[in-house]
Amino acid sequence: MRFYGYFRSSSAYRCRIAFNLKGIRPETEFVNLRDGVQRLESFRRMNPQGLVPALDTGEGVLTQSLAIVEWLDETHPAPPLLPPDAIARAHVRAFAQIIACEIHPLHNLRVLNHIKQAYGQDQDGADAWCRRWIGEGLAACEAIAAARTHAGAFTFGDTPGLADICLIPQMFAADRFGLDLQPFGRLREIRAACDALPAFAEAHPAKQPDAV
Repeated sequence: MRFYGYFRSSSAYRCRIAFNLKGIRPETEFVNLRDGVQRLESFRRMNPQGLVPALDTGEGVLTQSLAIVEWLDETHPAPPLLPPDAIARAHVRAFAQIIACEIHPLHNLRVLNHIKQAYGQDQDGADAWCRRWIGEGLAACEAIAAARTHAGAFTFGDTPGLADICLIPQMFAADRFGLDLQPFGRLREIRAACDALPAFAEAHPAKQPDAV
């Protein structure tokens, strides 16, 4: 199993947490997004989108972090990252997709580069754009998490799962772009619970060999 990622990629960060929770240590190849390695033809032959993460399973290459995480959960079922009940699984997936499908795409590197190049925004302008959309998305996540009065320490229970795997990298991105997280009390509680676990702490971007 060979994993292609970048230390600061939220999507790759999700996968690192999942690997750690499952006790899996894939071989890792670091793809420097700042150097444009992901746009090389050699990489696009593996992932036509030219994005990370990618996972060579030995039986084929998987892309997209949620697909990779769910594949891991199906092929390495302990500990489970999704609840056994169908309606509960749908709620967890919806929360994860708020982050992976609605918030994160608006602040990934290629979007920020386009904002700067096409609309003349400097870094301050790009950061303000990120705070706008991350803040709106996390407000929805806060409302969902806070409404779960019997949720346990984590977003959807007493053990971490797919929702937390998506939430923690998104909160890292919020810090990076200077969003005030004070209004998100429940999310900060969940973050503290996750940060106390080695699986999350060791996946942090600052702990990665390619961190710069």
